[in-house]
Order: sequence, then C-alpha cells, then structure tokens
Amino acid sequence: MTTITIPTLTTQRLTLRGFTAADLDALVPIYADPQVSRYIGDGTPADRATTWRALAGMLGHWQLRGYGMWALIERATGRLIGRAGLYNPEGWPGLEAGWLLARDRWGRGFATEAGRTILAYAFTQLGADHVISVIHPANAASIRVAERLGEHLEREIDLKGQRVLVYGINRHRWQQGQQEQTGSST
Repeated sequence: MTTITIPTLTTQRLTLRGFTAADLDALVPIYADPQVSRYIGDGTPADRATTWRALAGMLGHWQLRGYGMWALIERATGRLIGRAGLYNPEGWPGLEAGWLLARDRWGRGFATEAGRTILAYAFTQLGADHVISVIHPANAASIRVAERLGEHLEREIDLKGQRVLVYGINRHRWQQGQQEQTGSST
C-alpha cells in the first residue's frame, strides 16, 4: 500500500500539517467541548474513543482521496487549536472546505485564514472547479467565515437527517476574489 505524504502549509499565524497519533491528547478536549461540537455531526460531544476514530478517519481520508483535514497549529504557541481542510466522503454533496477550532480561539480570524489557504490548495493544487461548505443553519460564525471566503448560499439540503446550508464557490469566482485582493486586472 502506498502511503501519501500530507503537505504542510503555512499562513501568517498557522501551520497546517498532517495529523499524527500524538495529536489525540490535544484533540480530545476540543471534540469534547459541547460548544465546539454542537454544530458538527449530530451535535454530541465526543469522548476519547470517538475522537480517536475521527482522527483515524481524517488520516484515512488522505489515503483514499489524496486530500483531507490538516491539524491547525498556532505558530506563536505551537499549540494544536483545531482542524481544517477538505472533506468528501462517499455520499457527500461535494468537495467541502471545513474547519473546527478550540473555543478559546474563536473570533480571532483563524478559520478564515485557514479557509483561504484550503481554497487556494483546492483550486490550484487539486484543480477543483467547485468547493462547498456544509453548515448548520444556526452556526452564524461559520456562515460569516464562508461569506468572507467568497462563498455564497447555494441551497439547503437534508444530510443524514439534518437540514443544512450548502455554501459554495467556483474556481472563476475564487480567481476573481484573488485578483481583487492583489489588485491585478488579469
């Protein structure tokens, strides 16, 4: 079996790197926080065993799809503060850019910073034409992040028994946003 090498990406304040088994201890309290987990899956906080399975699933996603979730490391502290990346398991409505942060790191722009890097990776490295974010309708903070990334509400769907919003952006609209940010006119 071929093992995929997960690329490491850096932003001004974050390092996005592949997860390792050693990350479990830092991930457990994040996944166990009821405020963090309320809009993820069925909204139930995860115990250690469930978090381990999530970690294994994130690593397996890289192996099966060639992309996936990265561990978010705050560069100033070296602390694992969450996860962000690309997700598209069997039966999912499309290639998703997703993020999840420790509660004490909310409201600091980390999700938007990671999201910009994830979209750039999807469009430039993977050649994606369209990326979505699946968001619980009550998750106003994630909706704001998606909108800051240039995503627009595309539809509302039923996913695993829950109504969710699907925000999305296509390559053309993303490229226009990149040109606006850099001030180029090509």
